[in-house]
Order: sequence, then C-alpha cells, then structure tokens
Amino acid sequence: MSIALRYAARSDVGLVRSNNQDSAYAGPHLLVVADGMGGHAGGDVASSVAVAAFAPLDGESHGPDDALDELEHALDAARDEIVARTQADPELSGMGTTVTAILRAGNKLAMVHLGDSRGYLLRDGVLSQVTTDHTFVQHLVNTGKITPEEAEHHPQRSVVMRVLGDFDPDVAPDLSVREARPGDRWLLCSDGLSGFVSADTIAETLLGLSDVDVCADRLVQLALRAGGGDNVTVVVADVVELDDVPDGGGPTTAASVVGSAATSRHRPTAAADSPSARAATHAKKVAAAQAAGTDADDDSDPAGLLLPAGRATDEDDDTDEVDPRRRRRVRVLAWFLSLLLLAVLGVAGYLGYQWTQTQYFVGAEGGDVVIYRGIPQNIGPIALSTVEERGDARVDDLPPYVRERLEQNIQSDSLDDARHRVQLLEQSARENAATD
Repeated sequence: MSIALRYAARSDVGLVRSNNQDSAYAGPHLLVVADGMGGHAGGDVASSVAVAAFAPLDGESHGPDDALDELEHALDAARDEIVARTQADPELSGMGTTVTAILRAGNKLAMVHLGDSRGYLLRDGVLSQVTTDHTFVQHLVNTGKITPEEAEHHPQRSVVMRVLGDFDPDVAPDLSVREARPGDRWLLCSDGLSGFVSADTIAETLLGLSDVDVCADRLVQLALRAGGGDNVTVVVADVVELDDVPDGGGPTTAASVVGSAATSRHRPTAAADSPSARAATHAKKVAAAQAAGTDADDDSDPAGLLLPAGRATDEDDDTDEVDPRRRRRVRVLAWFLSLLLLAVLGVAGYLGYQWTQTQYFVGAEGGDVVIYRGIPQNIGPIALSTVEERGDARVDDLPPYVRERLEQNIQSDSLDDARHRVQLLEQSARENAATD
C-alpha cells in the first residue's frame, strides 16, 4: 500500500488583529501549525522560527522508528533559536508559540503538540480531537473543577500553560504515533478557528467539502464570519492511496507556507462580505484617515477619473475642442457619482455602527468588572462601546492572571454569555479572597 497526502494550508490576519502571528507549513510529509504570542514584536517571529525549524523534515528519509526523535530535535532547535533571538533583541523577550506538527513516515503519522492549537481527525464520518489543549481551563476540566461545556465560555480559556518559548526550557510536548489510513482527513488549526467555530460546524464542513482547498477556504471564512477576533490558520490534509488515484490525478508535491512565515505575511484579510467584515473595514479606514489627518470619505476626484487619459480638466482647457455640452454631462455625472459614493459610505458606516451595538464584551471600568455593549475601539472621539451592566466583583479582588486577561477585554457571544462570564469572574474573586 502506497500512501500520500493531499493538503491545503490557509492563514488570515482576521478582522481585529493588526498583524498575523500564525504560521503554517504543508508538504508531502510534513504538516505544521504554530500560533505565536508575545505581542506585535514577538509572536510572528516565534511562529516563523518554529516553522523554519520543522520544514527541513519534509522528506522521505525518515523511518517510522525515528520520526518522533526527528520532531523532538526540531522542537529543540526551534527553542534554541528563539532563545538566541531574545538574547540578541531584549524586546522579543517572553515570546513563544504553540506547535502542532505531523510527520509522515511511510504509513505512520508521528505527532508533536504544545499549546492550544489543535489536531482533529475525521475518520469514517466521525470527527475526533486528537490533541489536548495545554491551557489552564483544560486543567480545570481534567481535575473535575468545571465541565467541558463551562470551559467553552470560561474567561481564562486562552491562558496557555505549555508553549515553545524562551521562558520554560523544560516544557514537555505531547508525542504520539498513529496509522495513516486512506480516507482519513486531518485538520490542524490555531484557536482562531476552534475558538470561534463550533466542533459540529467544523465536522460538517470537513464532511461536506471533498476538495481540500475549498474546504480550507471555507473554514477560514466561517471563522471570519464569526467575528474574526484572532488570526485564523488551518491545514487540511487527506490520506490517499496512490494505487486508487487515476493517472495524472495524484496529489501535488509542492510545499505551502502561509502566515507570518510566508512572503505574503502582510496580506490583508480575505474576509468575504459580511456585517462583521464591513464594520471592521470601515473602522480601520476611519482610523487610518484620522492618523493621516484626512477625511475617510475623501476619495480621489471622481470627475478627474471620468476624463479621458491625457485630456486637461475644464479649468486647464482653454480651447474650444471639447463640446461644452459634453463637459456639462461629465460634471453632472461626476457630481451624481460623488453623492452616490457619499450615500453608500454613510449607509455602510451606519450599518457598521449598528452591528457594533449587537456585540458585548467584559472589561473593567473604575475598578469594577463591567459588561460593555459594542466593541473596544474608538473612531476619533467617538467610543464604540458603553457600559451596559456592572458586576459585583472588583478588579483588585481577582487573581493576577485573571486581571491580565480582563485588561485585554473578554469577548462574549451575547449579553447572557457576558453575564455568565461575569459570574465566573465573581466566583474567581471569592475563591481568591478565601485563599488570602
């Protein structure tokens, strides 16, 4: 039996983040997803370093017995490089990255995993999560403190306990080996997908779209339509039996690199038209215009665009070669298009603002834990959020790691979801007070 992988990799900056800190690699023998952390100056570097360290493994020279050793060596090399980078540039100190990688050796798949990026296996129509999140919330689930359902909305669900970085040299990864069965479909993804799209929707998409490229694109769009609050990266790979593939229909052998490790790392979001995409685009446009000291609605002169190339405008044309009636028609059309453009931008801005008022997040105000309606952004002097409700918890009563999470704002799916998160924070405050 001759096994091969048919694969696709996609990464998108999302609708909120200013840069993409995810990286991914997909090749004939290697699949990798890395989600960087450490702020604007570090996360993208850490994930890129991880992908660069693993990429040389994408070859046929690995046997099933030494595949795990090769993955561990690559992980150590990435850690050494991250440490060297932070020593050379102290501003990068504290950066780290998750790593989830699969190395194919014959008909075996060796996996290494650190962090909260995930690996899923779709086999015989059933989707299973084969990795365990290395998060504080997963620890609470494992110890019976909370249920898996409560973990999905816990305010500390993004607190990662094991990552590849310069601050914990003894961190141990999860290692495993599985059989590669024809018909299996693998998904590696950052939490930009798993944190915004339900497992049922992911399973439905993996089952319903047979083409790996179409499936990967669809998963990214689902995350963006859900708000796109984080970078989203996916690798979809099918295990195929080459003897069953028609001549000329075999999988590609070209590797794909996406995210911050790719040359296209500065590519803007590929979000399809949706309320969240329109609102985010309009807010970024207004912010950029204000930073430049211009008007966001001040586009280039539509009248000039309507004139033929090389022809002078009405003010510069001192000849009678242009028909005055034609010039009037051009001016009328230009004014009409200008008014139409202003109307469209006005409607888009109104719809974008209306959408923001359907969103909720939990944050701090005056030392209290509060629920905000809107999004944590401003357009000039205009705040896009207002305090909706105040909780009973004080920020100072929360554990330090919870306060840090609260400072970043905790996005909620609805007002009820926000209230539930506030209740959890109040519980954390009481537990913290009991231990003092």
